[in-house]
Amino acid sequence: MSVSSKINLEHNNDVSPFVLQGKGEAARCAVDENGNILYASDAFCALGGVDEIEGGAHIFDFLSFSEDLIADGEGITALPTGEHHVHLTDNPIITEFHFDWLTTSDNKRFLIASLVDDDATNIADDDLESLLSRIQTSNARIQSVHQDNEPSYNEDLEAFAGMTRDIMIVMNDHAQIISANTAFAAQLGYDFSSGMNFTDLFDPREQEHVSNTLKNLINDETIDGNVLDFEARTLTNNNAVRWIEWRHKYQNGKLYATGRDITDIKRKQVDLQRRQRQLSEAEAIGRMGHWHWLIGEDNISWSEEIFRIFGVDKDHFRPSINVLTELVHKRDIGRVVQVFQRAIIEEKNYDMEFRIMRPGGEIRFISCEGRCEKNHEGEVIALYGIMQDMTERMLYEQELRQAKDASEQAYIAKSRFLANMSHELRTPLNAIIGFSEMIESQMLGPIFNEKYVEYATSIRESGHHLLDLISDILDMSKIEAGKHKLDLEEVNIGDIVARAVNMVQGKAAEQGVTIRGTDDVSLDITMVGDRRALMQVLLNLLSNAVKFTKSGGSVWVECYHREDYFSIKVCDTGIGIPPNKLASVLNPFEQVSSQYTRDHEGTGLGLSITKELINLHGGSIHIESTVDIGTTVTLRLPYSAYKPEKEEN
Repeated sequence: MSVSSKINLEHNNDVSPFVLQGKGEAARCAVDENGNILYASDAFCALGGVDEIEGGAHIFDFLSFSEDLIADGEGITALPTGEHHVHLTDNPIITEFHFDWLTTSDNKRFLIASLVDDDATNIADDDLESLLSRIQTSNARIQSVHQDNEPSYNEDLEAFAGMTRDIMIVMNDHAQIISANTAFAAQLGYDFSSGMNFTDLFDPREQEHVSNTLKNLINDETIDGNVLDFEARTLTNNNAVRWIEWRHKYQNGKLYATGRDITDIKRKQVDLQRRQRQLSEAEAIGRMGHWHWLIGEDNISWSEEIFRIFGVDKDHFRPSINVLTELVHKRDIGRVVQVFQRAIIEEKNYDMEFRIMRPGGEIRFISCEGRCEKNHEGEVIALYGIMQDMTERMLYEQELRQAKDASEQAYIAKSRFLANMSHELRTPLNAIIGFSEMIESQMLGPIFNEKYVEYATSIRESGHHLLDLISDILDMSKIEAGKHKLDLEEVNIGDIVARAVNMVQGKAAEQGVTIRGTDDVSLDITMVGDRRALMQVLLNLLSNAVKFTKSGGSVWVECYHREDYFSIKVCDTGIGIPPNKLASVLNPFEQVSSQYTRDHEGTGLGLSITKELINLHGGSIHIESTVDIGTTVTLRLPYSAYKPEKEEN
């Protein structure tokens, strides 16, 4: 049968951009090994329900085989030559087609599909040759059109390659660089015309890995045509290290590579990781973690430290609102929920303390501080903040409070005991002192043995000394218990100083110490204070000064007027106080331990009682001393003790 056909060439960008259209012949088509239709007659188009077939159409778009001739995954090349039953475009009616595989002189195979018709004969061999000739002519024209368009296409690619900041490299299958864009030279500083190997671009530690990766890409057929990515340290022409993200593809015997400089990103990642590590370490040290909750969602974002605080595994525990309420102590749940709700409604920052119960049953004390996160419209959209494990501090504070309470109770008990004992001891001491005075004065008759009189004198002096000690203890106990009240009246300080000096004069004379009052005969200072307490203060200071001053030394008193206060100085040329004892010498029962003070008796309460009595008047005491030079004790007192007493009450 002769074939008379009109050829229409239509350009298209699909895989097969041309389809030969045959006029006035039987239903017939020709396809390549990929199944793309290269030729179709009008009758075949009519069977397929189309006016014409566009380039890129596939044979399976029009025919489906009713027999299992082609297995799943196989292409059209598996179809055997001969007559086969097919369905046309989902038509349930079975139609019979004859299929022939033909090979051209250039070893290309084509499949010819012809409708089997009782009124038509099979296509003749010369017609097949004519059809193949037309298809080959069509392919030649396709190549010609592509060649005509190629310069423009290459120019476009070159323009895009010059614009991008990404490195573009073409290599042969031995990884030798064939060509590269301008970004290659600009960023790495190499001349690609040198014919260098791609692996030479990398740090020696990376070269083996890069070489193996490229070999796998070339030799592994399972990844042929796919893209492989990797990051590597790449060396510039001046040996500077840059991190480059490379993408490779192997196609048609060539390696194509693109590279993007990610050095800055890497640095930021390293810096971010360092900061996150520092934050985690700081949170671990402070036992503090941060959290974030988006309102309306159940999940809560926790930092690593909060997982540790709650005693749960971060790999198996998902923090959420429901789970949080299960971990919070049942007596604190209502308060925690209320604080969160108030923060959302009032849009205010918040803080609270609550207890949690770890999965093992351990109770921990948690401090939570939070803030409100708002959107651009000022609405609260999230809550965030910190949680800190305060258990150790809370337990320590509880122990301190308990220890403080116990200490205060013990101190009160001690003061009560001393006060009671002082009262109990005064009664027999008064009797001892009274009877010893009677014996000493021989009130009931003469004592013929003078030794008894001497003994009676010793008993009286010892009793008075013991009574003074007990009185000091009683006074200190009353002051510490807050029961010592001032009996306020107008007092002349000059008279108090003169009387105190006179009372200590005898003791000073016995020790060979010179004592004198103020030299300012015109001094006339009056204040509102407790006369007995002020006298006791001056007697304590003068007695101490005389006691710790060697024979030949001197003790004197100085007084000074000031606008808001007056001062009294008691000075001596005694043994002095070491610098390390000045801070503690005013404490109760404190004595300066030295070779001089061991020979002097006393409770060590004199200066502490003096300090407390001065404080009750609203004044202050200051001591300056130099060993073997002397000591100066300065009292600073207001002109009225009413004000400080009212402030204390």
